[in-house]
Amino acid sequence: MQPTLFVLAAGMGSRYGGLKQLDSLGPNGETIMDYSIYDALQAGFGKVVFVIRKDFEKDFREKILSKYEGHVPVEVVFQATDKLPEGYTCPADRTKPWGTNHALLMGKDVIKEPFAVINADDFYGRDAFRVIAEELQKPHDHKGDYCMVGFRVGNTMTENGSVARGVCTTSDGKLTGVVERTAISYAPDGRIVFTDENGVEQTLDPMTPVSMNLWGFTPDYFDYSEREFRRFLDKDLNTPKAEFFIPLCIDTLINNGEATVKVLDTDSRWFGVTYAADRPGVVAKFAELHNNGTYPKKLF
Repeated sequence: MQPTLFVLAAGMGSRYGGLKQLDSLGPNGETIMDYSIYDALQAGFGKVVFVIRKDFEKDFREKILSKYEGHVPVEVVFQATDKLPEGYTCPADRTKPWGTNHALLMGKDVIKEPFAVINADDFYGRDAFRVIAEELQKPHDHKGDYCMVGFRVGNTMTENGSVARGVCTTSDGKLTGVVERTAISYAPDGRIVFTDENGVEQTLDPMTPVSMNLWGFTPDYFDYSEREFRRFLDKDLNTPKAEFFIPLCIDTLINNGEATVKVLDTDSRWFGVTYAADRPGVVAKFAELHNNGTYPKKLF
């Protein structure tokens, strides 16, 4: 069975200053999503599902979906702050989305096969899609049999500000824990640092594995996610900035013994447009990848 690619494209892009999912960064107007989808199809994925916000559906369909016609089946689902489980009502002052695992839940009714989750605005590299496609096409005979592509944090940084990463610990190739760190950055002396819950600066080794939200799941993950989202809402429904991240849910399932997550190695280097200042460098990198033959002149 061919796996599905689930693209999280509902982010606000507040730090970048616009809808970076729709930004033309390649030499022929390609978005970062175009490269991810091209690489995923080469790796063996058979369908693409996008989660977006309703307010930019028209632009998304015209600028993005139209180019994939005839190349791959696609579906669109929508994330909204008021899409909550029965019995919960969104606070009137809630403006921030509920987070990546809430966005993932929007795909429950359309994804019935193993699937990989990616961010729309991250470039993962072809090898990353190859290794996760191979894993997802293996037999999965029990619930909670998941995987992720682990990137080295030193290969995922930007010079233009801080980044959010799920910092991972592993044992025997399996994920033992993941903690979302929302402000990892370079210190003046070149170290990679973050501030922990106690306000203390911590240093990360550049080889530390991190999640770039390239996860591999089977459909049973939706049921776990819905259960954990209810628990999250019971605690944080009225906390304006609380978010239900994928690593938060995964960490709970691992600690409960309900899931194992195989960490897949890759030599891919991440890049993306977290900040507007990242854009020129990304444009230059895509031009180089076309010029050296990594990508054809026209992707679709």
